[in-house]
Parts: sequence; structure tokens; C-alpha cells
Amino acid sequence: MSGSYYKTLYPFSGEQHQQGLTFEAGEIIRVVQALPGGWWEGERDGHRGWFPSSYVQVLEKTSSLSQLPVEELKDPLPPPWRCYMSPQGRRYYVNTTNNETTWERPSSTPGTPRMSPHHKSSLPAVNGFHSGGSPLHHVEHAHNSPVWKSSAEPQSPGSTSPTRKQNKETTLTINCVTFPSFTCLPEQQLLKPNEWSYCDYFWTDKRDSQSNGCLTGFEVLLHKQLKGKQMQKEMAEFVRERIKIEEEYAKSLSRLSQIPLGSQEEGTLGEAWAQLKRSLADEAEVHLKFSSKLQSEVEKPLLNFRENFKKDMKRFDHHIADLRKQLVGRYAAVEKARKALTDRQKELEMKTQQLEMKLSNKIEEDIKKARRKSTQAGDELMRCVDLYNQAQSKWFEEMVTTSLELERLELERVEMIRQHLCQYTTLRHETDMFNQSTMEPVDKLLQCVDPVKDRELWVRENKTGEIRPVDIEI
Repeated sequence: MSGSYYKTLYPFSGEQHQQGLTFEAGEIIRVVQALPGGWWEGERDGHRGWFPSSYVQVLEKTSSLSQLPVEELKDPLPPPWRCYMSPQGRRYYVNTTNNETTWERPSSTPGTPRMSPHHKSSLPAVNGFHSGGSPLHHVEHAHNSPVWKSSAEPQSPGSTSPTRKQNKETTLTINCVTFPSFTCLPEQQLLKPNEWSYCDYFWTDKRDSQSNGCLTGFEVLLHKQLKGKQMQKEMAEFVRERIKIEEEYAKSLSRLSQIPLGSQEEGTLGEAWAQLKRSLADEAEVHLKFSSKLQSEVEKPLLNFRENFKKDMKRFDHHIADLRKQLVGRYAAVEKARKALTDRQKELEMKTQQLEMKLSNKIEEDIKKARRKSTQAGDELMRCVDLYNQAQSKWFEEMVTTSLELERLELERVEMIRQHLCQYTTLRHETDMFNQSTMEPVDKLLQCVDPVKDRELWVRENKTGEIRPVDIEI
């Protein structure tokens, strides 16, 4: 099988998977490595990567006739039939009209039985479900895996009637977390419709452009919270700088008000000038009060808000990470149990074939033993799946409750900042009003400046005599 060429049936985006191979439908891929479990390694246009084996079929074009078995060269498949590969690397055939599936190769010659000398049994089935499949009759995105119902439904591996139960796989797995298949359920019902809530939009992982790794949806939420904390701290630092400016400005105004320049001016203009200098001192006092209120009513609350924020975020992060780690471990146990079941199926199938060929007298006892082991493996798989589902349910619940808590904290943070910025603008308006009040006496005095009156006042105070000199008479 390795080194053979296959034709892609459906597009596959390898970008969603580590070391995935991306292709479109109808392309030719050379299979480099075919492993059990449903994932193969292929090569296309110089690129190598992994893809689901059920997304390709054996190439039956004349350009690759040398790659096909001899029986397919001599006897091509009838029109409704197509050939696929099972995850274990065995060929099986699907009637695309009625979805009938068989190991036996259909013949294009009328009256010829659909029989292959090497494949006398149906698709291996466990608990009433077959394990092979393709996207035509077995919807999948990440794994070829059976759906488990009950261990009390064994089907004889020697049966020659491979009627497939409709087994559409409804899930795909991304980084050990199962999600509804897009082809079966394009969109789940939102937990909080029309709210764009954190609890609805952060379930899958996101590629991290900086580390080339992946961030879980919850980590994205945590980063949002930590960024908000940092933004709040920087806003407090900004207000601190504003306070410094106000304090320096007040000190400068106070110093300027004490400079004796222009103090010799007299009259109404001198009074206006003196009032202007006094207004600088009053304005300095106003700005000192403004800076003090900024510190107590804006800067300090911004710095003190959510003092235990980092501890809470760390606690949330560890809690969700532990649940996710447990989920990964239980998923690995499911895969291990699934492989063990596949091995038991193969062993049971081999024993059955040996019985048909009568190779040993002890085969019947071996078949019973193999069937018992297969059943035990199926039960173990169901147990692992149940544990996985329990872990995923717990993770789901905690993700919802914790993300809603983060949402509440974010709303609280934004509202808190909004309120204190409103307080900032209120204080600023008050400062302007106080400054305006200090200017009002100056404005009144300036309006009263009268150079004629000033001259009169000065003359009255500084006159030396009112009698003018006259000419001497002879």
C-alpha cells in the first residue's frame, strides 16, 4: 500500500492539524506510510503530511494501471461500485447507489458472484457497527472510529451479509476535545443568544502567531483579562502624570504671584494688576485641590481595584488546565482501548478464517477465547469513553461558569474605569469654573480702568501747586 497512488475524494485542510497535508478533491497523492487507525502519511507536490485515509480511494485511472491489483486490471468495477481502504489497510467496496458495503469485489461480468478468494467475510463489526468507512457513508474529520452502543450485540465475523447500519459519525476531535461534525451540525445553539458571551465563542484552540503553537480558547480569555489589568494600571500611571503636571503648575503659579514685577503701578490699572497677581495664587490653590482629588478619587481607586486579580487568574488558569489535562489523558486511554479492540477484532477474524480452512482442531476454542477478549476489549473501550465523556462534561461546565465569571469581571472593570474617568471630567470642569471665578474680579477691574480718572487721582496726590506763573509787569 505504501508508495501507491490514491485519488482524493474530498478537500482536506491540513492547517487544522499538526503536520497535516492540505489538498482539494480530485488530486493525486502518493501514500508514504499507511498506519492502522485511519491516518496515513502522503506526499503531494513535494509536501508531506497526514490525512484521513477515508478521504482517498485507490486510483483506477489508466495512468496508474500498474499500481492496481491484477484482478482490477482484468475486471474493472461496475459503475455504481467504488473501492476504498479500511483503516487497517484492507480494500472494501461500496455501492454508491444504496450504500451496500462488502469485502467481496463486485464483478462487471453479469452472473459472476461478488466474491474474492481472499475476502470471504464481511466488514469486521463490533457491537453491531462496522469500523471502516469513507465520507460518503461515514462522516468524519479526524478519526475512523466506531460508535458504541452496547456490548450485548455481537455480530458474527464470518457473516457474508455485510449490510451496513447507518453509522454517520457526528463528531470530530481537535487536540483531544470532541466537537460536533460540521457536516452534521453546522452550528450549536448558543448558551446566551445575541449577547456575544465569553461562554459561547472560546471552545476551540487558536494558533499562536508568536510561538507557532496553539492557545486554548480559555487562555485567550485570560490574556484579555491580563491585558485589561495592564491597561488599567497604565491609565492610573497616566493620571499620576496629570497630577504631577497640576502640582508643578500650581507651584509655578504660586511663585509667579509673589514676583514684585509691576508692583509700582498705581491707580485703577495698579489695582487691576495687583488683583491679577492675587488671582494666580488663588488659581494655584485650585489646581492643588484638583490634583489632590485626582489622586484620591481617580488614581488610587484605579490602582486598588481587584488587588487579588493575578491570584484569581492564576487559580482559574490552573483549574481549567488541570481539567484539560485530565481530558487529554482520558482521550489517550480511549485511543489505546480502541486500538486494543481493533487488535482483538483482527485476531478473531484470523481465527475465523482458520476455522473455515480447518487448520486446527482447537480453533473453535480459540475463537471463543478470541470472541471473549474482543467483547472485553469492547467493554473496556466503552468504559474509557464513558470516563472521557464525564471529564469533558466537567470541563464544559467549568468552562461555562469560569468564562461567565471572567465576563462579569471585565464588565466590572470597564464600568469602574468609566465612572472614574467621568469623575476626572467633573473635577476638570469644576477646576475651570473655579479658575473662571478667580478671573471675574480681574475682568471687572480691567473694565473699570480709566486713564482720565487715574490721571486725576495721581494729580490730586502729587500736585505741588495750582498757581501758574505770569509775566513780569514793568
